[in-house]
Amino acid sequence: MKHKYLKNVATLKLEAEKCIGCGMCVTVCPHSVFSIDMRKAEIVDRNSCMECGACVKNCPASAIEVQAGVGCATAVINGILRGTEPDCDCSGNSGSCY
Repeated sequence: MKHKYLKNVATLKLEAEKCIGCGMCVTVCPHSVFSIDMRKAEIVDRNSCMECGACVKNCPASAIEVQAGVGCATAVINGILRGTEPDCDCSGNSGSCY
């Protein structure tokens, strides 16, 4: 099952004109947010982005931006480190992280 997060909140941005079509974003993204079309990356599923930052760290053209550490991925990691449940403020009335 593919995880979905809150709609339209991911900070992910792609500057297609900078993209060199290497495909690293496709390779490293754990949620298949990117694809390559016409030798350029494109965002195909922004709402699956967990803002982990793997795409940014592996893009040799600096064509991708994301505020890593602000999304559900950070909440999960912090929960593991603290020994608590993940808390990304998206539970309760507003829905859940997944």
